[in-house]
Amino acid sequence: MITFRKAGMEDTPLIEELAQEIFRHTYREILSPEQTDYMMEWMYSQQSLKRQIGEEGHIYHIVYYGGEAVGYFSVQQQGERLWHLQKIYLRKGMQGKSVGKQMFMKAVEYIRENSVLPATMELNVNRNNPAVAFYEKMGMHKASQGDFPIGNGYYMNDYIMAMEIAMPVDD
Repeated sequence: MITFRKAGMEDTPLIEELAQEIFRHTYREILSPEQTDYMMEWMYSQQSLKRQIGEEGHIYHIVYYGGEAVGYFSVQQQGERLWHLQKIYLRKGMQGKSVGKQMFMKAVEYIRENSVLPATMELNVNRNNPAVAFYEKMGMHKASQGDFPIGNGYYMNDYIMAMEIAMPVDD
């Protein structure tokens, strides 16, 4: 069974633990170990996670499969009708169980319930990440791309993907 729980400050150690496993695995063939270490500190240190949740408005959700934490996602409102899916990560071995799809749909549902509609959801995804195909399957499109400096001489070489979120259609 797949369940979700909105995360709070007390969950930052769990998010960091999941990221240590999932983020590193996801980017092992895309980023250098040095860049991965830098990004882990930049995005997933306790200080960074607490700032994201407490000051920057990131709304994290933790996903559970069979009672075990297997992933997380976060959304952040960036304008009245603009949201960013900041993070969406799932443990290796969870693919093919519809968990990723349900995570994505839960993010859309959260935005739908907390935004003026129609709204736009954007996502940055590394251009070499195979997940690009998943996001396209979920209804996103490549809106633009760029090489975004993140410090220490590193860049995120991303597509910015987007989709419109409208009111649900009654059957």
